[in-house]
Amino acid sequence: MTENYTPVYQRLYESYEAEILAFRIRPGDRIDSIVEIQTKHQVGRETAKRVLGLLAKKGYIVQRRGKGSFVAEQGACEKILGLVLPHYSIQYEDLLREVGQRVQLAGREFHHFCHYNNYEEEIRLVGKMLHERYETVVVIPTLDESKTWKRFYSKLPSMDSAIVLLNHTMTSNDFRFVIQSYDLGVTRAVNYMLERKPGLIAFVENEVWPGRNMVLELMRSTYLELMRTRRPEDSPLILHRASDVDLAEFRKRGVTGVFCCDDTSAIQVIGRLKAQGARIPEELHAVSYGNTELSRFFTPPITSVDPHNAEMAATLCELLYHDGEHEGSAFRQHVVHPDLAIRGT
Repeated sequence: MTENYTPVYQRLYESYEAEILAFRIRPGDRIDSIVEIQTKHQVGRETAKRVLGLLAKKGYIVQRRGKGSFVAEQGACEKILGLVLPHYSIQYEDLLREVGQRVQLAGREFHHFCHYNNYEEEIRLVGKMLHERYETVVVIPTLDESKTWKRFYSKLPSMDSAIVLLNHTMTSNDFRFVIQSYDLGVTRAVNYMLERKPGLIAFVENEVWPGRNMVLELMRSTYLELMRTRRPEDSPLILHRASDVDLAEFRKRGVTGVFCCDDTSAIQVIGRLKAQGARIPEELHAVSYGNTELSRFFTPPITSVDPHNAEMAATLCELLYHDGEHEGSAFRQHVVHPDLAIRGT
């Protein structure tokens, strides 16, 4: 037996739990009986009994003598807001602080969870909070939002708990959301640099997480369109990470500005460029996205796109706790327009 061995009953329990949390088996639905579990999964009676016993112990199902086992119906909501985010970042930390303060002022508990950019874990966390009767679940979706949308959010039944998608790129008329206009933020940053120092603008990504990143795709496509429109004579320059920055190549290509997708990358880029002999902002402008404490307290302070986290948090709470005062209004769906905080770079 290896250390990673998982007993059959545990694997089956986790499989049924995942189906319940994803609402593929919904409250009130009948779940497989002991005999059906035996037949479907080729296991013994005791294993099947143990699976149902665990599901009942965790409160996922109720067992009715002579009728079978059923997914537990949902009770009254608790005054708790849960926020799920795909990974840690300084920008999300800033947003968490803003949301937490306002939620607590509204008399609610505030819990947050991180799912490390795993769509299956996101579904499990959100489903668990819904089954635990959180009043509200706010989700900053995994970076490939198409997976969670197609497999989970678009298929959820109507329920008392509110689900709000925050800071994402996909929208639907059926969902509440508060998002920021990433394309507008990139546009304002790139245009600002071009107006002050015409030339090629380099675009620096931050490839931390594997797989698809729809936010990064949106920012990149906006940059490419701007370059095609504003600098058709130049080939766009996209760097996948801050460590790819090369001042000699920048000078050869006529780069006069660098846009970084986050404040952390901007600090790395500025540091590397200075170490290679660049003068900022005399020779090169540098602009980041985020306007976190890193950009404000760095020396020199970094010019950064401000996503207005305080406005996002305030709008979220307005949508959640005062929506009844605005029936049929746009408070159900809101887009925040980023601005540029001009500083020393």
